[in-house]
Amino acid sequence: MGRMESDCRIPMSCLRPRILALHALFWGLVSLRVFGAALLSEEKTTVARPVTIPCWQMEEFVVAVECSRCNAFQSKSWAACIQTGYVERINCTKSNKDEYKSCRSTLMEEHLFWKFEGAMLGLTILFALVVVARQRSLDRLASEKVRRQIESI
Repeated sequence: MGRMESDCRIPMSCLRPRILALHALFWGLVSLRVFGAALLSEEKTTVARPVTIPCWQMEEFVVAVECSRCNAFQSKSWAACIQTGYVERINCTKSNKDEYKSCRSTLMEEHLFWKFEGAMLGLTILFALVVVARQRSLDRLASEKVRRQIESI
């Protein structure tokens, strides 16, 4: 009967203190980023402002001016420009009020899409290189083990 081998796939080199410290630092920074963002968003929501619901949330509207990029002045002074940097002018049908509404432009969406595609391509290449390096390392270990077994004969 053969001897039982462990199913553990974690190499002993990953358990070195330097590697463990790097993992702890990485995950510490990730969690700090996540929890820090959550704390910052809580601080922003605690500011008391009078809440007025825009007419386009309560009634039907017609788009008077299509989605366009905000200029520097609008970006700093209009609340609608702060969210996406793009705004459209709408006319509420019941109250006949003109208001500005934040929107997402197709140009911005396309830019974000290509950024995402580039990031995914970069990650694919990175992890392919990691796989190749790992496979070479495992092949080297296997050939070393076979060499030692042949020498012991």
